Amino acid sequence: MKRGHDVTVFATNPGGLAWFEVVNGVKVRRFRRFAPGGAYFFSPAMFLALAGADFDVVHAHGFHAFPMHFASLAKCRRFVVTTHFHGVGHSVFRDCLFRLFRLFGKRTLLKADVVVAVSEFEKRLLMEQFRLDSSRVVVIPNGVDFDEFKGLKRRERGFRSVLYVGRLEEYKGVRYLVEVLPKLPSNVVLEIVGRGSLKGYLVRRAQELGVSRRVRFYQDLPRTELWCKYMSVDVLVLLSSHEAYSLVVAEALAVGTPCIVANASALSEWVDNEFCFGVNLPVNLDELANLIGVVFECRVKGFNTQRWKTKVIDWNEAVRRLEKAYFN
Repeated sequence: MKRGHDVTVFATNPGGLAWFEVVNGVKVRRFRRFAPGGAYFFSPAMFLALAGADFDVVHAHGFHAFPMHFASLAKCRRFVVTTHFHGVGHSVFRDCLFRLFRLFGKRTLLKADVVVAVSEFEKRLLMEQFRLDSSRVVVIPNGVDFDEFKGLKRRERGFRSVLYVGRLEEYKGVRYLVEVLPKLPSNVVLEIVGRGSLKGYLVRRAQELGVSRRVRFYQDLPRTELWCKYMSVDVLVLLSSHEAYSLVVAEALAVGTPCIVANASALSEWVDNEFCFGVNLPVNLDELANLIGVVFECRVKGFNTQRWKTKVIDWNEAVRRLEKAYFN
């Protein structure tokens, strides 16, 4: 977006980052925040800064955290929100807080000139829960940077591999991947990329099932290393009960890695039962194990990535669509 526009990003600071810097031509201001469990991101300092801000366009993200709602206070000629809306909280406490967000969240959505959904599923959810007119909600998927994996090649590693990428939380369904390992051949390795509150449980569960040597954890991988993982594994599996889009699935499909996803929320939009397969929730481990075996064979036969170019868009196309939302 910086090409042709003066862009400033307001973000919260997890600690150890500069309070102000210029990154690749983009001004970044960071603010202290309270974020228990990596959620909510309550920041009085950001609240005050936004209340006194004046921009041509303000584009705020994330219905389930405070900054998007704080952004509605800024002076601007065009207010755009991308909600990444799940429709629920993912714990008892978060669900209670979500009910609070709903009270003032509708005000934020009604104040927005454009509401951006990242999938048709999310658009329907927003229209149903907030009675938004369809003309006010536009679908613009997240983009993929295709240049990031140009020139990279698949690594042959001598074992079968199942990959999970994402936060380690209960609703993401990652525990099913640990529990299905005993039903898979002994040369199958589970690679988990991410951090979150469920990691301790996953480590203990792997030990209980006797598969701890076949589970490998990674976090904060450089982008190049993550792309290499996408390309080198046999299948990516995401069994989340709530997703607004899933950039992880988009990236895996873009490099030619078949996927298994929960046949729920926006993930069901990826399912074609040819290169992306659906699993009903709650997961039956025997069915999941059989499907992973089927997809292993699919991986051997090869994968045509061209069919996904209409659904998996690059960031240039995402920016073009956002500019239309900003300035039309």
